[in-house]
Amino acid sequence: MADGRRPQALLVMDSASFGVQFHDEQLRRLRGLAELGEPVMTEELDTPAVRRRLREVEVLLTSWGCPELTAERLADAPRLRAIFHCAGSVRFFVTDEVWRRGILVTTAADENAIPVAEFTLAAVIFAGKKAPFLAQDARRHRDDWSYATRRGELSNRRRTIGVVGFSRVGRRVVERLRDLEMDVLVADPYAGRDEVRAAGGELVPLTDLLSRCDVLTLHVPALPATRHLIGAAELALLRDGATVINTARGAVLDTAALERECVAGRLDAILDVTEPEPLPAGSPLYDLPNVMITPHIAGSLGSETRRMSESALDELERHLSGRPPRAAVTADEFPVSA
Repeated sequence: MADGRRPQALLVMDSASFGVQFHDEQLRRLRGLAELGEPVMTEELDTPAVRRRLREVEVLLTSWGCPELTAERLADAPRLRAIFHCAGSVRFFVTDEVWRRGILVTTAADENAIPVAEFTLAAVIFAGKKAPFLAQDARRHRDDWSYATRRGELSNRRRTIGVVGFSRVGRRVVERLRDLEMDVLVADPYAGRDEVRAAGGELVPLTDLLSRCDVLTLHVPALPATRHLIGAAELALLRDGATVINTARGAVLDTAALERECVAGRLDAILDVTEPEPLPAGSPLYDLPNVMITPHIAGSLGSETRRMSESALDELERHLSGRPPRAAVTADEFPVSA
């Protein structure tokens, strides 16, 4: 605080998130910045002990599992001035009452974008060599390796990559692909041509991107406007043998339409997210040799999550010294954020 006083702080998240995101190092740093009463961490906000604690609290550090901050709950926290989120999206717990009260909200979404972009880069490179699908073939063809010639040209040189969504993740993917001999197309109605070019891509209409790319990778938030953004008509524009990568949200891709294309063998897919999640046990996508499914692992896990809690502590430190936040979430951008 400007007067040098340390604010009262409370961690609000599920116990699993607390266990992985706040080790001794992070807790020591937090205690140096704020006063921690009892409880230090809570998974819910409605017990008498937590409601008493909330009356003193000026700062919340939140993560996965934070309950919704309703008007009734915020009424128990009259001194609350800032929420530093140790994860990405705040959509599941921030309400209009937070904005009405003028409470500062920050996010660690930029830090969460790092491992997603890394995972996507690996997926793009593997797609060019058809590595996930050849790995499936190897289970059936054990006597020789001639099956490697049956999936077309195995190369990443001069491939065209289509990036849908110049988001936190999408931008990082474009920047990482810049070092490879690839043409990178970007489709995003809100992106500027110059900023896309500076990152290493070319801004084009979505239909143009779909008809030209060898690999399609999705990086848009799940919103009503983006539900099934990539459906049957869009998938039909992709060239035979193209690979669809989804590390964004399952709802932006029409699962039934993708199933038809993959069952026919026309398209390949690398899916870290699905709709629903997980897919029903009877989904044909599980058994197809041209589909790789991972259990939503692209985002921050393990030690990667502490990058986000440390970012939230950076924001707390900036707040206490009177400096502006680096990653504030505003009421205006909230409806279209991931």
